Amino acid sequence: MEDAPSLETDQRKNKMAKIVGGIGCSHVPAVGAASDFGKTKDGYWTPLFDALPEARAWIGGLKPDVVILVYNDHASAFSLELIPTFAIGTAELFKPADEGYGPRNVPDVHGHSALAWHIAESCIMDEFDLTIANHMDVDHGCTVPLTVFFDQPEAWPVKVIPVCVNVIQFPPPTANRCFNLGQAIQRAVESFPEDLRVVVAGTGGMSHQLQGERAGVVNTEFDLTYLDNLVYNNELNRTMSHLEFIREAGSEGIEMVMWQIMRGALNSEVEEKFRKYHVASSNTAFGIICLENKEE
Repeated sequence: MEDAPSLETDQRKNKMAKIVGGIGCSHVPAVGAASDFGKTKDGYWTPLFDALPEARAWIGGLKPDVVILVYNDHASAFSLELIPTFAIGTAELFKPADEGYGPRNVPDVHGHSALAWHIAESCIMDEFDLTIANHMDVDHGCTVPLTVFFDQPEAWPVKVIPVCVNVIQFPPPTANRCFNLGQAIQRAVESFPEDLRVVVAGTGGMSHQLQGERAGVVNTEFDLTYLDNLVYNNELNRTMSHLEFIREAGSEGIEMVMWQIMRGALNSEVEEKFRKYHVASSNTAFGIICLENKEE
């Protein structure tokens, strides 16, 4: 005769998934290279990597089961022949992509297919037409934030649901559209009937431009204001136009619209738990901010 389920087991079965934190984070490829090739203590990278243990301790303390990681593909899974505005990875496994110099020597990314499919269905019923990716490799946009969050483990300690956003080919989605998608993701997660702790990470940015007359631009004042507004007045961030992002933060600064998916997935009132801003990281500004919902 089988043992009766414990009270703890029954309680876990009756719980719903919950978003326990949000992270905005740059996905600078050189940060991954610095980690991969042992350059974190060489002086140039030291101020950034010396700050990360505090963020990693905060993330570890949340004990997340799943990270929904929002990033943009860099012509690894998608090309200019096919550009979804929003895509969600529903597979159980995602391999690190070969971006021209071999895949990064990091663990495979394991997905949470059941939650990903639930989010896809819920968001589509919520009138967000997500492209469903049953197979795709994940590039530095996904794996560099995982390195920032978890250092160099033998296996990533969480399941990952990758969400790709087009910020490569005009027109990208607006910051407000991304924020609204974040709200739809929050509704989806909180209706998933499994006791899961979920962190949402919006990645990309901060200010940078990789080509043209303004190549190498960094606007520290804009970046710091954006970080402040995420906490205290995100209405200013979510209503910013494409033109303003590009004018103030460079052509690749538009990536910061993806942080709005993270912010939309949190409550209106949040508390800042960690922040680090570092210039320069390669030819860009690097930022990370960790947020939790305030108790309502």
